[in-house]
Amino acid sequence: MRSFLLREWQAFLRYEELPGGAPPILYLSGLGMPSHAVLAAVVAQHAVLAARRSVFIDLLGCGFSDAPDDFDYTLEQHTRTVAMLLDHLGVAGCDVAGYSMGGAVAITLAATRPDLVSRLALLEANLDPLGPGEGAISTGIACQTEEAFCAEGFDDLLAFCRRGGLEGDDTAAAFAGAIQVAAPHALHRSAVHLVRATRPTMRERLLEMDMPRAYIFGEKSLPDPDYDALAREGIPVLIVSEAAHGMLFDNPAGVAEALALSFGISRRDGRVWRPVRPPAESPIASRLAPSGHLHPLLAHAALIDRRHPPDTTFVVRDL
Repeated sequence: MRSFLLREWQAFLRYEELPGGAPPILYLSGLGMPSHAVLAAVVAQHAVLAARRSVFIDLLGCGFSDAPDDFDYTLEQHTRTVAMLLDHLGVAGCDVAGYSMGGAVAITLAATRPDLVSRLALLEANLDPLGPGEGAISTGIACQTEEAFCAEGFDDLLAFCRRGGLEGDDTAAAFAGAIQVAAPHALHRSAVHLVRATRPTMRERLLEMDMPRAYIFGEKSLPDPDYDALAREGIPVLIVSEAAHGMLFDNPAGVAEALALSFGISRRDGRVWRPVRPPAESPIASRLAPSGHLHPLLAHAALIDRRHPPDTTFVVRDL
């Protein structure tokens, strides 16, 4: 683990950097979570991803980074600290993988510092302000006062996740472990600003970009209106099998394959993946019917399934 001093707040942003080839890949994890602890296992599933220079950043208040009280924890300020670290490291033109809240930061980074980002892979990233009942964890935190969350809500959240783990939910158990090192006040403030989103919104910024972008769903998160909405905008949509929002824990191998597709590399030799359409009788094709839309970018949706050989990708529709 390494530390970078943010002098404005006298706080350390903690990160891990692994050597490898260019372009580097920046990994940003979700609300309260340590990036290296939850994403390194994904990277290890894919030889080509693991061969790239990798930077895993714990946002302030998340994982093992400091949680200064005078930091405002907006998405824009989180983005600013990420950019400061990348400038310090001399890193530019990254491929960026952002999960959940980390995806919202990734979009904001690409919009405000496009020199730092060459491609985006968004793992169920937040795109809009959240209403009641949307984003259960973040809205559940944000609807409490900071005082109430720090006094009781944080412990209640950990207890809820632990109960799920004790009942056999491995993802809940892993999530409890990932967030228990977060600072409660920082977790609350980050959740509040995540629910409020940015102006322009992350969706508006994403749709205005020219750089390659991909959006990745867990299969169990579907149906979702963005499955079609993003595809109509020419953004490739991929689906990780046997996974919900907690896809990093549910199917890390599938997430690795989806990231490789998003960044245009294959496991075996680094060549660009070529889409193939499954037979009409394929159970995957029957579950996800072709949309009928056409797009010159030939954006596609693929189901990444750990039950199949690692170089097998089922493309279920062209747009």
